[in-house]
Amino acid sequence: MRQVTQNLVPLASEGMGQIHLQRPTRHPNVFRKRVGRTSGDIQPGDWVSVHATTADDGSEIEPALFAYGLYNPKSEVAVRLYFWKQSLPNESDWDALLDDALQLRHQVLRLPETTSAYRLIHGEADGVPGLVVDRYGDCLSAEAFSLGMAQRAPELLEKIHRKIGTKHGLVRTSPQFTSQEGWPGWESKSEAFPAYATVHEGTVKYRIHFGTGHKTGFFCDQRENRAILASYASGKSVLDLCCYSGGFSVAAAKAGGAREVIGVDLDEEALVMAKKNADINDVRIRFVHADAFAYMRDMVRNGKQYDIVVLDPPKLIRSRAELEEGTRKHLDLNRLAIQLVKRGGLLLTCCCAGLLEEKAFLQVVQAAARSTGIGLDGIRTRGRVVQIFESRSASMDHPVATHCLESNYLKAYWARVL
Repeated sequence: MRQVTQNLVPLASEGMGQIHLQRPTRHPNVFRKRVGRTSGDIQPGDWVSVHATTADDGSEIEPALFAYGLYNPKSEVAVRLYFWKQSLPNESDWDALLDDALQLRHQVLRLPETTSAYRLIHGEADGVPGLVVDRYGDCLSAEAFSLGMAQRAPELLEKIHRKIGTKHGLVRTSPQFTSQEGWPGWESKSEAFPAYATVHEGTVKYRIHFGTGHKTGFFCDQRENRAILASYASGKSVLDLCCYSGGFSVAAAKAGGAREVIGVDLDEEALVMAKKNADINDVRIRFVHADAFAYMRDMVRNGKQYDIVVLDPPKLIRSRAELEEGTRKHLDLNRLAIQLVKRGGLLLTCCCAGLLEEKAFLQVVQAAARSTGIGLDGIRTRGRVVQIFESRSASMDHPVATHCLESNYLKAYWARVL
């Protein structure tokens, strides 16, 4: 389904719907239960002016305008705030937001000098809640999480094209868009948008298949961990669990010079992409179509171990209702992965579920390390000493705004196993 785009800026203040909150807030996401009175004929996806009815000292005041946002009464996040000002937002305000985001990637991090694949807009952290935009060469690939941003993303991409010279744009709604926003998902792409793009990270090339890729097509958030893996991989055996399109596997083989690389994933389409990535880099990697749990259990039973094990599972916790089960899956995955590391070898274990906080994930790894005995799956494990020597989050083009710490979602531990 293709959705009609909406105006990027409010056309007029007169007649605009109003949202009343008890107190002003700097957090960009306003949940439905916090919304008080509304006024005006507000349609889902419309711009609204946001007013506070209580001062910071708790006293009641006449409703005071403090921000502008996009409204969707069907979403738990009913209002997403973009501009904290009392005058109507305009094109210059959007240009300033985009210029700030581009400056971080281009002038501060200088990413185009080393890669052609990186995140340009990271949602709330860049002042654009409900939208992420990644660059893959001449292509911009966006994922929208809110109705208002999905409607306006094509126009935002056009602005970015004019600023940095990219040519093609794709907007997709997130997999949970329908359940979270109450609207059917859709996709919008520019004319002649290619089926794939070939990008590079240093000496490593990756082919991004837009028709089958998860998220925006690739996992730019693991760029720095791929480089770290390459620095350790020379002459080593590497097991890449949940390898998806082979990001870690190819980096270990091509940039790292690993002696042996095995990539495991249950997604057949992902493995087709992984094999293609190995081919275009002229490296030999053994890709295995298997469930990571089943594969690890077999390897543990056979006494197989590796110099380096990478455990980067997909998002296992998408709601609070899945927190307990998802945490248990992370525990089981880590319990098995630790058994597969040679003494003195390395483990990279990751969690991309924002609902599993860093302290809780650390406790998962701790519990997995000390696990001894026979688990429910019949696998005998023994406690091992795990030394975490580096803790990382997403790559630097995925910043975290201090007024919205929820944007810090990825947790990654580099550890030595004894």
